Amino acid sequence: MSRPEIEAPPEVFYSDVESKKYTSSSRIQHIQAAMTIRALDLLSLPPNQHILDIGCGSGLSGEILSQEGGHVWVGMDISPSMLAIALDRAVEGDLFLADMGNGIPFRAGTFDAVISISAIQWLCNADTSNADPKLRLARFFDSLYAALRRGGKVACQFYPRNDSQTESILKAAKSAGFSGGLVIDDEQSKKNKKYYLILTAGNINSDDLNLDGIKIDRPASTQSRRKRKDEESRKEYIVRKKEAMRKRGKLVALDSQFTGRKRKPKF
Repeated sequence: MSRPEIEAPPEVFYSDVESKKYTSSSRIQHIQAAMTIRALDLLSLPPNQHILDIGCGSGLSGEILSQEGGHVWVGMDISPSMLAIALDRAVEGDLFLADMGNGIPFRAGTFDAVISISAIQWLCNADTSNADPKLRLARFFDSLYAALRRGGKVACQFYPRNDSQTESILKAAKSAGFSGGLVIDDEQSKKNKKYYLILTAGNINSDDLNLDGIKIDRPASTQSRRKRKDEESRKEYIVRKKEAMRKRGKLVALDSQFTGRKRKPKF
C-alpha cells in the first residue's frame, strides 16, 4: 500500500491535480463511504448530531454524514485544493482550512461527536525540522477532548505505519483523558486491514457504542487515584507530575537530590 504521508506534507501532496484524481476515483469513493459508515456504526449516534470531520478532504465522508442520520457537520482540512473541490461540489457541511497538529480551534463542548477517515497517521510524521510528532499528537488530542461535550464520541480510522505509531496515538489519547480502545477490522488481511480508534470524552458506557467483542481500556477510577495521591510523599508527587509533563512533550527540569525538598525560610 502506498503511503502518501512519506512522500510529502498533506498540503503539498494533495495538489490540484492529485485532489481531483482522488475525488473522481470510484474506488476511493467506495472505500471512503464504507469506512465512514463503519465509523458511524461503531459510534451508534442518534440522528441530527453536531459532528466535526477532521481531515474532511473534498467532502466524501461528509456526504455520508448528511445522508446517514441527517447530521450537521463541520469539516477541517489542511489542503486548500481539497477544500476547493469540496466547495465546488457544494457539500452541506461548513468547511475551514486548519492543521489538526496545531489543535482543534473550537470552544469547549462544541461537538457531539468527531470522525476522521484516513487522516491522523499524518500526525506521526515530522514534515519540517521544528515539527515534533509527540507534541502535535498531544495538542491534537488535548484540544479534541476540550472541543467535545462530556460523553462525546470519537471514531478515527487511520493507517499506522508500524506498531510504534499505534502506541503513540493510543498513549496521546489516553493522556488527554479519553476512554476507549482500538478496533481492527479484517485483522488477518494485509490489504483490507482497517484500524479504528474509538474514544469517549469521559467514562465510557459500553451500551452507547457498538463494540461487541471489543475490549475497551478504561482509565483508573477516581477513587484509586485519590487514594494514591493521599499516600504519596511530596517528592513522589512532584516526580509523578514531572513525568506526566515529560510524556506530554514539555520541557521539565532534571530530578536531583533536592527535588521535593522544602527550602528553609529566608529572613
